[in-house]
Amino acid sequence: MTSAARRTAVRISNPDKLYWPDDGITKLDLIRYYHDVFPWLRAFVRDRLLSLERCPDGMRGDCFYQKEKPNGLPPDTPTSLVEHATGATNYVVGGRRETQPALANLGCIALHVWGSRKDAPRQPDWVCFDLDPQSGSLADAARAALRVKQALDALELTSFVKTSGARGAHVFVPIRVGPDTDDVKGFAVALGAHLARAYPDELTDEARTAGRRGRVYLDPFRNGFGQTVVSPYSVRRRPRAPVSMPLDWSELDPALDPADFHIGNALARLEQADPWRDFFAHRQSLGPALRAVRSL
Repeated sequence: MTSAARRTAVRISNPDKLYWPDDGITKLDLIRYYHDVFPWLRAFVRDRLLSLERCPDGMRGDCFYQKEKPNGLPPDTPTSLVEHATGATNYVVGGRRETQPALANLGCIALHVWGSRKDAPRQPDWVCFDLDPQSGSLADAARAALRVKQALDALELTSFVKTSGARGAHVFVPIRVGPDTDDVKGFAVALGAHLARAYPDELTDEARTAGRRGRVYLDPFRNGFGQTVVSPYSVRRRPRAPVSMPLDWSELDPALDPADFHIGNALARLEQADPWRDFFAHRQSLGPALRAVRSL
């Protein structure tokens, strides 16, 4: 049994399997990362429903999505049954240190989380703006994120930014539990439409790729019921194993490369400073901003 297996009480299969063959990064490296990053990750997965993206061959193979708790997890892995229009799904619930390494052992590289927790699945505790640059350039997403921040500042809402770990950026707003997912999504839709009108050459709320014409898409639909977003500190299935890294707004430099933060250096950065350490201390009422944005 490996030292990581002893620390996590998870039986690891094929620990030396190369998940990132070009970078020499193994499945065991991924499992160790999720074990060690858990003190920072905990607050963002505790009691939160997870949707699983499984990539059992890492960068080399295909991936598939799974919502139902898979076989192969420890039998005491927390779950929660959620009713959807098409039936009930038994989701894995985050919050235990053992859960993340066990998921990584099944090929779950990225960590996709709901915006709500198991006891109130229709009441999110954050708003998320997913900024998707059609150019593929993080520089464009960074400029768009600053536009979003400016609008949120005007609504007196504190916001946080992180890299997506891929080509985009995510802007999060911590909120007090209360509004339904439809209201939270409606807020994101309305603010995105306002920004698209204000900056038509830079931003768009056009969901169709063909209609974006090189602009950054302000995706509000991560806020819908049952929708997910990549968690802070999540690893991504991209070259060099980049991490979705929380930033201070002052760090949002157009020169950033998504792979600047990766599985090999993320923990050293977090041990020095974590710009999202007080994220949930900034929970705020969405009501006044929701009323204001409806009149824009």
